[in-house]
Amino acid sequence: MDCKDKILSNDYYDLIADYPLALLDTTDYDLCYVEVAGTYNLIYINSVGIPRLLDNLYDYQNIPKLYGLMEDTGVAPGFNPNNLIASGITQVQSAPLNLTGRGVVLCFIDTGIDYTNEVFRDVNGDSRILAIWDQTIQDGTPPEGYLFGSEYKREDINRALQSEDPYSIVPSRDEIGHGSSMAGVAAGSRLGGGYIYQGAAPDADIVVIKLKECKPYLREFYMVPEGVPAYQENDLMLAVEYANSFAQVFRRPVVICIGVGTNMGDHKGSSFLSRYLNSVAVERSRAVVVCGGNEGNAAHHYLGVLPARTDATVSSLDVEIRVEAQARGFYMELWGTAPDIFNVGIRTPGGETIAPVRLGLRQSITYGFVYEKSRVTIDGTLVEPASGEQLIRFRVEDPTPGIWTFRVNSVGDVHNGEFNMWLPITNFMNAQIYFLEPNPYTTLTEPAMATDIISVSAYNAENNSFYTESGRGFNRMGISCPDFAAPGVNVSTIFGKSTGTSLAACIAAGAVAQFMQWAVVERNNTNAETKEIKNYFIRGASRDASLTYPNREFGYGRLNIAGVFDAMIGV
Repeated sequence: MDCKDKILSNDYYDLIADYPLALLDTTDYDLCYVEVAGTYNLIYINSVGIPRLLDNLYDYQNIPKLYGLMEDTGVAPGFNPNNLIASGITQVQSAPLNLTGRGVVLCFIDTGIDYTNEVFRDVNGDSRILAIWDQTIQDGTPPEGYLFGSEYKREDINRALQSEDPYSIVPSRDEIGHGSSMAGVAAGSRLGGGYIYQGAAPDADIVVIKLKECKPYLREFYMVPEGVPAYQENDLMLAVEYANSFAQVFRRPVVICIGVGTNMGDHKGSSFLSRYLNSVAVERSRAVVVCGGNEGNAAHHYLGVLPARTDATVSSLDVEIRVEAQARGFYMELWGTAPDIFNVGIRTPGGETIAPVRLGLRQSITYGFVYEKSRVTIDGTLVEPASGEQLIRFRVEDPTPGIWTFRVNSVGDVHNGEFNMWLPITNFMNAQIYFLEPNPYTTLTEPAMATDIISVSAYNAENNSFYTESGRGFNRMGISCPDFAAPGVNVSTIFGKSTGTSLAACIAAGAVAQFMQWAVVERNNTNAETKEIKNYFIRGASRDASLTYPNREFGYGRLNIAGVFDAMIGV
């Protein structure tokens, strides 16, 4: 079996490492690996003869996280330019700046694109899409240097558009529509001729990576329902590397837009994907824009603080979770802040209990019950390698409906006492499961808490109110994020008006493409990269006198690229 077959096989585990495998003796294992950016190795190893993933014997950071979509369904037809006007985008599209994204490459990592749609063509009817890497199609030619999927270049797409059966030439489709919506909002370009639609950067070139679905064993591990779109961290990393390859430093900038997120992780940007995005974001002529997720009002985050003490008594706190009927199960993470050590006991709705247990350096225990069919697996890591924090993971199978109580305690000295718990994103549950006393903050989804990227929350441009479902800052260590808010409510897409932070990220990415045109393409600031652009946008953001900034909801204000140029000239 060659490496491509191992990558695609459901019998092979996908793992991520940040050390060179060439230094290790792997002769006893049936595996292959792919290097990303000279730093990370994506490993594909035969699951036969090695511990099961469910046995919790693998380091947390080595298991790919799963990411879900961040857009609601369309609610009304028609084109409404108000969101672009509120963001200052329409103003700078016109003279004297004429910023339309010309010369910039906008990259979307998502569900694909409807390449036949008119909004992705130029005035001559030719495609504005430079390339599509469809990770789900295996009978075409992969991009150079990659082992799976099929790549379709602009000439292929133009040939398909001229055909009576375009999908016989370029078979890539966006069955879900999420990626097409994102690309249209950021870069749609059809105005007039009976079809009115305009994106933020209508002259930008487009690159699309259609992510392949996660493998069944990861869906089982994270307890994600069948049929729900879920994408692996390692596939996202490959997609970022591919998108980054289109940059030409000081000449042709790349803006990468990501509209997926996860609640899993330490929420301070320590994951492999977050770290890789940081390394790309600081390169010249690159910008990375990430949505903040739709988990702010989902009741999926709990913040607890045990009272400080310096004696041998037990300090504890009860965390209650409501589990509705028909729930197949749920996965949950607890992150404890150093130097404290946390233990967790459990009481089921039926009154059966698991006494608080102190787990070792890395230990996993599974419990059954006498009167209930539920099974609970608790996996503890005293020092999670990437973050240095304590991590306790829970998998609850066939949970009894009702109130589950997780008693978190610490014996002896308690210094900081703070711990955070996260349930999965709403899309990844088949029934309502939520904390009875949730905390709405620190609900930005990963990788929005990576430090060097641009993270965006959402607001309603009709009345400047915050979108209540939008994720909120700050990160778990109190560092400011999101960077700013962009319109994300009733945003005009090619399918109708939709809502979600992925759309806010697209509007922001389009504005960044406008700025990149001015800075790099027109050579006003050829050194531009994400952190510099972020701070320009922060200075130009619209702010309310009634709020204090940075703000957990709005970051440093509301996106206003026209305000960026006003700030430059001192207006």
